[in-house]
Amino acid sequence: MVTKKDIERSISFNEYYDLVEKLANEGGTTGDDQSQAMIDYTKLNYSRMKRIMKTTEVIAEVKNTTTCFDDKIIWLVIAESWCGDAGQNLPVMAKMAEANPNIELKVILRDENPDLMNQYLTNGGKSIPKLICLDENLNELGTWGPRPQFLQDWMKNEKANPTMTMDELKEQFQVWYTKDKGQTLQKEMLELMKGWLKKECF
Repeated sequence: MVTKKDIERSISFNEYYDLVEKLANEGGTTGDDQSQAMIDYTKLNYSRMKRIMKTTEVIAEVKNTTTCFDDKIIWLVIAESWCGDAGQNLPVMAKMAEANPNIELKVILRDENPDLMNQYLTNGGKSIPKLICLDENLNELGTWGPRPQFLQDWMKNEKANPTMTMDELKEQFQVWYTKDKGQTLQKEMLELMKGWLKKECF
């Protein structure tokens, strides 16, 4: 379960964005792996995040949630600056939270918080980003991650019957993200929140 200390250790999305920008400019990265590859991924993710924040349009259904969806909730997202899926999805989540002030988006780093990460494994792995939806009292309402279901199913199928290398698959994922422009994630999160919050008015 998420504790008050976890929330206190987390940062806002804007703070996270500023951190990634600083690391990208200085040649650094978050996490235990400080290799050049991870530093390069951080630089790439900053470019992605910057582009997504400028180009992603919030869908009408998200804008319309503010009238019925008035429960104050926290989206706590476990991430790292080098993670490609985090780079693609976190900015979209930020745009959704911006559209509905009842959503508070917080980010917490995976490698600095192993006890929390170990509670939210995906098929036994420390896959990120991992979103944990909480009410005001930090009761868990639901989880999401590490990527939209379409990509998660694609990954599962590739592992069962490989048609390309994992690096090639990740490249295809990035192509998909670029074409999708955050539309799938927004619709997926809305459907999940309907169930988490037990609301049918949006």
